[in-house]
Amino acid sequence: MAIKVEDLTYIYGQGTAFEQYALKHVNFEIPDGQFVGLIGHTGSGKSTLIQHLNGLIRQTEGKIFYNGTDIYSEGYRLKDLRSKVGLVFQYPEHQLFEIDVFSDVCYGPRNQGLSQQETEEHARRALRQVGLDEKIWSQSPFELSGGQKRRVMDDGHIVMDGTPREIFSRVRELKQYRLDVPQVTELAYELREAGLDIPAGILTQKELMDALLPLFAQRFPDQVTLDTQEKTGEGNGN
Repeated sequence: MAIKVEDLTYIYGQGTAFEQYALKHVNFEIPDGQFVGLIGHTGSGKSTLIQHLNGLIRQTEGKIFYNGTDIYSEGYRLKDLRSKVGLVFQYPEHQLFEIDVFSDVCYGPRNQGLSQQETEEHARRALRQVGLDEKIWSQSPFELSGGQKRRVMDDGHIVMDGTPREIFSRVRELKQYRLDVPQVTELAYELREAGLDIPAGILTQKELMDALLPLFAQRFPDQVTLDTQEKTGEGNGN
């Protein structure tokens, strides 16, 4: 068991006229290896809850256990916790501030108390893992593209690489990563899943129509012939 929350309560403005519960007697467990989604409307306490998990916010009441140890127990090193429980904020690129990319990536391991050599080794490994070429390590982080910036503060990795058609041909995989596809691509995917002989990677309405018309003609040949005659003027004396 990695994380266990018991009776967690947090009150904003406690003891004032603006006192308000953000969390009220929350209980849950997250075992090792489990992925958990947290949903709720704006102001429901999602961010407040998450910030408790690595000690950024201290609870009003309750306990949080990481690998069986209460993070609020006397002598517990929150610095050690934060090296294991990390938070990725909604806009990580807004947190870039160092003079160059390499220095910015060094910020995290340096604040974990690593030596300069260890810090640089961690930074090099992380930058290579996310696919950032060494020639841009000395550039200002503000010169990077939006995607490159997120690869610096997000610790991500490339799960797909290819043209739009190649990527959108893999609808099922994209769904696993909770990524959307164009509506026409989604429709084509659903029709293909239903058993229709439609190619993968459809991106436009015309492509979908071109794929559907032969199937429609096979099933309703008389209707397609009639429609064709009407469009060309055949059979009406013209």
